[in-house]
Amino acid sequence: MSVLINFKICDNSKDCNGIKICPTKAFYWDKKKKTITADDKKCINCGRCEEACLVGAIKVAKTEKEYKKIKKEIDKDPRKISDLFIDRYGAQPLELAFLCPQEQFNIQVLGATKTVAVEFLNPDLAECLICSIPIKNLLNGFDIMYQKIKIKNKFLLEKYKIKNLPALLFFKNSKLIGKIEKYYDIEKIKEIKEKIDKILTKVGYNKKQI
Repeated sequence: MSVLINFKICDNSKDCNGIKICPTKAFYWDKKKKTITADDKKCINCGRCEEACLVGAIKVAKTEKEYKKIKKEIDKDPRKISDLFIDRYGAQPLELAFLCPQEQFNIQVLGATKTVAVEFLNPDLAECLICSIPIKNLLNGFDIMYQKIKIKNKFLLEKYKIKNLPALLFFKNSKLIGKIEKYYDIEKIKEIKEKIDKILTKVGYNKKQI
């Protein structure tokens, strides 16, 4: 009957898996409104978009009763994107939802409608998972997107003048607004959080207002 999108946890990316897998093109990116949307007239209720969503933001309602139930759940959902951050800075990706192929950098990062924190890493150089810092602890309070990119070549490193990995870069409206390089262990969490706060508050973010 209808497709519902929980934009409280959706990254609203043009490269959404739901768009890729929809057999009738009912699920698509609206260029004018700059958002993911669905044409219920074309939807055949196959549920493929729901299965493809790695964070569970897409739901397919097959009846009016089911639609109202899902809509009510979304309206009451207290989460935001930052609540899904379970990955760790300086470590191999745990959650595929945050892994962005280097080839998709322009679409998922520069083309994003929200501010993005993107981590560049080299799996061969990254520190072990046990000693790294949870991303949720670093970005908690800021309603921004997060992506992880395994660097395959020097193109992005040279473009953004990155000398040390891992590196955390922040983009707003396709522009780099700040970056933090090198590995930080849990004992230096205060130091790196202060750097992140400084970058984001400089461009108008206020954690108390989010």
